[in-house]
Amino acid sequence: MPGLIQSIERSSAVLRLLAAGPDRLRVKEIADALGLPKSTAQSILRTLAHVGFVEQDPQTARYRLGRGLLEIGTGGLDANELRGRALNWADALAARSGEEVHLGALRDGRVLVVHHVFRPDDSAQSMETGTVQPAHATALGHVLLAYHPSAVDAAARAGLEAYTRKTVTGRRDLDRRLSVTRARGWGLEVEEWRPGRAGVAAPIRSFGGLVVGAVGVSGPVERICDTRGQARPSVVDHVTASGRAISRELAGS
Repeated sequence: MPGLIQSIERSSAVLRLLAAGPDRLRVKEIADALGLPKSTAQSILRTLAHVGFVEQDPQTARYRLGRGLLEIGTGGLDANELRGRALNWADALAARSGEEVHLGALRDGRVLVVHHVFRPDDSAQSMETGTVQPAHATALGHVLLAYHPSAVDAAARAGLEAYTRKTVTGRRDLDRRLSVTRARGWGLEVEEWRPGRAGVAAPIRSFGGLVVGAVGVSGPVERICDTRGQARPSVVDHVTASGRAISRELAGS
C-alpha cells in the first residue's frame, strides 16, 4: 500500500489553521503552531500562494486564505478571469489563422463561450460570447470532456443529441473520440454540429495541468481541413501554440 505524502498533509494543516480564525498569520506563527521549521512553512506558503490558495498582505507579510479556494467550491476558474488572461492571445490567433476564435469553459455539461473574436475580414458575423455549445458535438467540447470524466457521464445521461448525420451519439463512440483527443492533445470536429463547418481546439491548463478551458478556431471545412478531412497542420499549430501560451499566462510561468 502506498505511503502518505507528508507535504500534502502539512499543506492541508496550513490551510486548516488559516481557516480557523479571522486573523492573518505570520510565517513564524504558522510554523510554531504546526511544529514546523520556519523554512518549511515558508516553502509551503510560497507554493500555496503560487496556486492561489493563500494570499500574503504586502504591507504586513501576513497570510490568509486565497481566492483560489473559491474555484474549488464553484467548480472552476472564473469565466471573466479566463477571458481577461486570454484576450491578447485570442486576438493574435484570429489574426494568424484568419478564422474566428472561441474561448470556452464547461458549464452544466455544455460549453459556455466566454469570448469570441470575429474572423478578420469584412463578412457579416454575430457575437457569440455568452452562448452555449453542445460539448459532444464541438471541438471545444471534445477537449473539455476529454479531461473531465464526470462531465462525460453527465453529458451521456442528458442524451447525446444528433445535430447532423455526423454527430457522435453513442457513448462508446464518444469515448473513442475523447481518447484520440487526449492522445494528440487537441480536438477536431468536422460537420458534427453545423453542416459545412469544422473546428480545431486545444486545452487551456492552470496549475498542475488542470484543464480549465479551451481555445479554438472554426470555419468552413475546406479552410480548416485538407481534402482527406484532416485538420490542416498550420491550423493545429496556431491553435495549440495559443493554448500553451494562455496556459503559461494562467500558471504564471
